[in-house]
Amino acid sequence: MISFSIALVALLVGYLVYGTLVERVFGIEPERKTPAYTKTDGVDYTPMSRWRVFLIQFLNIAGTGPIFGAIMGIKFGPAAYLWIVLGCIFIGGFHDYMSGMLSLRKNGLSLPEVLGDELGTGVRYVMRLLSILLLVLVGTVFVVTPADLLAQMTSNVHFSIFNLQFALTPLVWFFVILLYYALATMLPIYTLIGRIYPVFGVSLLVMALLACYGIYALDGSVPELTDGLYNRHPQGLPIFPVLCITIACGAVSGFHGTQSPIMSRCLQNERDGRIVFYGAMITEGVVALIWAAAAIKFAGSYEHLAEMGSPAVVVHMVCNTWFGRVGAILAVLGVVAAPITSGDTAFRSARLIIADMLKLSQSSFLKRFLIAIPMFAIAVGLRFLDFEVLWRYFAWTNQTLACVTLWAVTVWMLRRQKAYWMGLLPALFMTVVCTSYIMGAPEGFRLPWGLGMGMSIAVMVIAALLFWRYANKELKR
Repeated sequence: MISFSIALVALLVGYLVYGTLVERVFGIEPERKTPAYTKTDGVDYTPMSRWRVFLIQFLNIAGTGPIFGAIMGIKFGPAAYLWIVLGCIFIGGFHDYMSGMLSLRKNGLSLPEVLGDELGTGVRYVMRLLSILLLVLVGTVFVVTPADLLAQMTSNVHFSIFNLQFALTPLVWFFVILLYYALATMLPIYTLIGRIYPVFGVSLLVMALLACYGIYALDGSVPELTDGLYNRHPQGLPIFPVLCITIACGAVSGFHGTQSPIMSRCLQNERDGRIVFYGAMITEGVVALIWAAAAIKFAGSYEHLAEMGSPAVVVHMVCNTWFGRVGAILAVLGVVAAPITSGDTAFRSARLIIADMLKLSQSSFLKRFLIAIPMFAIAVGLRFLDFEVLWRYFAWTNQTLACVTLWAVTVWMLRRQKAYWMGLLPALFMTVVCTSYIMGAPEGFRLPWGLGMGMSIAVMVIAALLFWRYANKELKR
């Protein structure tokens, strides 16, 4: 338990120390009016309390990401601990805070517009398309998973309409969840999201705390860093870069940057940014760490964990075995409610990005409706793709967006003569992660992993040289 306990403490210390440093480097202005007050519209721009915004942000970025990703990631061994802790503190927390605060300073602008301001018009157009693609993929992924699980839970339920018999199949649940998504996407944020998200956010935290209790109180062991960092993955997948793609939401995720503008439009004060953006990321890291340890302790071995099936099955078994009836309820929240509460804000973010791109006011319900309908039509089409292929493309797109965001933040800091190395080092690291993965992955170029790694390092060196050249010009002005 020593390594697990140290990792938990490290995340807390990271929030208190590095989170404070990031906040000071950014330079908050507590007296500055936020967009929640300067652009109040009762739809997207609505002042909310610090803790309500925190819980919504946490559930927006979490969902099942830190649970499922951590369960899949711990198969690589205790190296997953290091990635979660170091990734959260130095990359994910920094990424989420800076993207959220830059959006706040730019009146709640969506992520592609923020990136375009720093990296140019060409990047703006590419990021608009990439962000919308990512969000629609996220929304679709988080419809398919809970729809399939709900269909399994209600397989014996039948009903009739006009003497026609219907069963609650995955397709039926798909459209039921999609209808909820449509409402959550188009209605004012306080109507649904502002009311139910804090409840589900607390539930997700309670589930993690109970799992943490199981780790300490029940029989069994969890991985220790002293066991060695060699690869334990049953399929022999390389730790780097696959681990960094597998555990995304628990360490760093580009999806978070698309969610932060939703909450930047609701913050009452800039001093709340560290709790809401950096704090939610650290909290997500804690959840990921707990589920990584809980999964391997419950399974007893890496081989058995791989044989147990999907992460949803693992969560269901852990909750039911360790926590009884309470666990059954928490399992439903974890594997059904949590992904739904990420999918709806994914579509909402996509609507805001399109609205910002077209400069369309969102005070009119009709305009919100016209933007939303094509997105849901695309989601229906994507429903029929192979889920594993859909997930892998989502995972790589997710981390690529995080990489571009880190480069944009680095440029913003350079122009203002701030400590831009805080963004540069994570940007270079994620450049290697994303490039090497797409070079060797089945959905990429399928090159030998060693060759792909060499090429990715070359790309990183070129990126560093180009940035250094740009930095010299910028600093001489």
